[in-house]
Amino acid sequence: MTIYLIFLIILALTFDFLNGFHDSANSIATVVSTRVLSPKYAVIWATFFNFIAFLFFGLHIANTIGKGIVDLGVLDKHVIFGALIGACGWNIITWYFGLPTSSSHSLIGGLIGSAIVKAGPGALVISGIIKTVAFIFISPLVGLLLGIIIGYIVFWSFRKAIPSKVDNIFRKGQLVSAALYSLGHGGNDAQKTMGIIAGLLFSAHLLDKFYIPFWVIISCNGAIALGTLFGGWRIVKTMGQKISKLKPVDGFCAETGAAVTLFISSHFGIPVSTTHTITGAIMGVGSLRRMSAVRWGVAGTIIWAWILTIPCSALISVIAYLLVR
Repeated sequence: MTIYLIFLIILALTFDFLNGFHDSANSIATVVSTRVLSPKYAVIWATFFNFIAFLFFGLHIANTIGKGIVDLGVLDKHVIFGALIGACGWNIITWYFGLPTSSSHSLIGGLIGSAIVKAGPGALVISGIIKTVAFIFISPLVGLLLGIIIGYIVFWSFRKAIPSKVDNIFRKGQLVSAALYSLGHGGNDAQKTMGIIAGLLFSAHLLDKFYIPFWVIISCNGAIALGTLFGGWRIVKTMGQKISKLKPVDGFCAETGAAVTLFISSHFGIPVSTTHTITGAIMGVGSLRRMSAVRWGVAGTIIWAWILTIPCSALISVIAYLLVR
């Protein structure tokens, strides 16, 4: 294994760390903003469930990223370098501005950019890209609808209950919903880096066929868990307070709706954005109280950042690929 290959594996795990760092806000924002857990304990809670996620999910998403976005024959060290730099660069930019964008889509944008420069549009697996791009819009809508449905059921079921009793019940319930969401986050997002590392090993002829070695699975879940442990506090504020003020019952409904969406998408191997999903769920639950409870201007800014993620990370990837080549 060459030094350059080792460097790229470390770079991939760095992206995974940044993914956890950037997306820790998604895992803990609701449980922190409702004051169910302090930031310190919320991060530890999310980190644990991020790490053990590989015990509950298959590797469908890792296979999609590894061979469902770009033709395996095009993948090489320079393409993967460009993809990782594009993804890491866009993650850092959006973290700085406190925007909860998708690490998944930044990685996919990075792959698309460097692959097109190397081999042209024919290098792309169009079916996989269309499915992924479609879920930029589908996953937040599903999260929003599930947030509304679960919220409606919960609000109706407890409509005659004393508010303090409801608050007490869902403070405990939010521990469960936050754990489920963190499982979904680790199961969906860590697999994307697994696919990249496996593709790198396959292109370097270190694997006789495309599969995900166990050491890659453990390394990626460990890296994303470590990133979550350090936390992206700028985005916590946006997710937990700027979109809509949340109570424990709201946080429970949003996290549960988002977790169900992530579990379903992971089962079918669709690399969705955990960020998009939880944002949609928070908006859905917030709108149940009244439409003005959602700060639609902030939501609009976030959506623009989502739309720009793939092209901007692709552009950074193109520059990185041309420089290293």
